[in-house]
Amino acid sequence: MTVTLPFAEWSSYAADHSARVDALVVGHLDRQKRREAHPVEDFLFTYYSVRPNQLRVWHPGPGVRLLDAAPYGERRGYVVVDGTASLDPLEVVRRADSITWIRGLLGSTLDRQPQFGCFGLHEWAMVYRTSDVRHQKWPLRLGAEGTDQVVESHKIACSHFDAFRFFTTPARPLNVLQPTRESQPALEQGGCLHANMDLYKWATKLMPFTPSSLVLECFELARDIRTLDMRASPYDLSPLGYAPVQIETPDGKAEYTAAQRAFADRARPLRRQLVAVCDQLLG
Repeated sequence: MTVTLPFAEWSSYAADHSARVDALVVGHLDRQKRREAHPVEDFLFTYYSVRPNQLRVWHPGPGVRLLDAAPYGERRGYVVVDGTASLDPLEVVRRADSITWIRGLLGSTLDRQPQFGCFGLHEWAMVYRTSDVRHQKWPLRLGAEGTDQVVESHKIACSHFDAFRFFTTPARPLNVLQPTRESQPALEQGGCLHANMDLYKWATKLMPFTPSSLVLECFELARDIRTLDMRASPYDLSPLGYAPVQIETPDGKAEYTAAQRAFADRARPLRRQLVAVCDQLLG
């Protein structure tokens, strides 16, 4: 079924969306002007490829036509006929392989039992036995030796390739899995913080087909997960107001696992909605 929105209705949705994005990105843009970096809040703009101005563009999603929407003719993925804009079916055909791969990854993750025993040790494995740490401005909370001891005294069980690929060379053999890009659909699971952060990546990879409301829900989830990710990391970010989750202690492990489960619960319906978008496009 196709829904047709008059200009007054869809332009209101678009304006509300832009205002919501502006509130989400204002801190990042202000820091850019001052040439300052933030190890937590800038991640979604530096690791992921979507810029704030791209995020501000409102997309209605599949099955929606916009009346009096001639400017959408200049946007990739749309076709405009007599002023009425809709998603371009030829763009879906061109991107069918990518949509199919994303759908397969998201669907297999939905079907897999979540795991909650990693305790965020991927960030620790990224600084194991090295002085070349990513966030040079921020000290290691336990120092280099204490950080290495935490890694060596735990089972490292990272299932996410895009986290594992940043492990130091000495840390990689310590991981019980050896993820690759090819094995990603077979290993990704819904308890993983990075897999759930990446819902934002897949939502944006599917733009303009993804409804913008879903994109921003994924953004907000990724932002909140990133906060836990860095609070549980070996870095001391307390001067920025981030109390550490001390995963090297029993209480810290319990705190991390409880938050991890809550994020998995938030991620599941978003992942299901992205699968539905893919199915609608491919069907």
